[in-house]
Amino acid sequence: MIRRWQAIVLSLCLPLCRAEEPAKFEWNPPKTGAGVFTDALGMLDREREEYADNLAGYASNRVAAAKASVASLAEARRLVALALHLSPRNRKALVLSFQLSRGVLPETVPGDYRPQVFASLLFTRGQLLKQQGGVENGLLARVFTELAAEIDPKNDDAVYASELQRLDQGAVDWAALTDVKAGVAPAGGGEGMP
Repeated sequence: MIRRWQAIVLSLCLPLCRAEEPAKFEWNPPKTGAGVFTDALGMLDREREEYADNLAGYASNRVAAAKASVASLAEARRLVALALHLSPRNRKALVLSFQLSRGVLPETVPGDYRPQVFASLLFTRGQLLKQQGGVENGLLARVFTELAAEIDPKNDDAVYASELQRLDQGAVDWAALTDVKAGVAPAGGGEGMP
């Protein structure tokens, strides 16, 4: 009888003692090159850093919540790429990309903003960038507008603006941000950007 209890206790404890296996997913880090945004972008460095932090934090939480689903990793790749274009040495974006490339599932961390508030901020900032004019401002305005609609599909203004943008100019070419070819000039150079 004692041996039977020992066997039961041992069989219940063994799974707890096993080393946790790393997550099984594949991360394709974005290739951002030198970045598509220059000093011509209508944002201060500190503001670029803050937006990059929030984009990386949002991406990290989405991947963690979805347990690194294929869709969450694709979304994270776009967000990390954008964060690195805004601030090429952004700590949160670089750490998240490194962790995902090693198969480490990020932990959920409290963000500065709820997703709906973050989407509203992106949309509002995108509208201001659009008003400022210029190639880089126009590109980032389009990206922010599309992201705002994706993050909060209940934000009627962002969804409407995003749909008008899609109908008039087509969807944002995310490959231009996630898969930058070596030697490609930044958006301020003018050619080839959406």
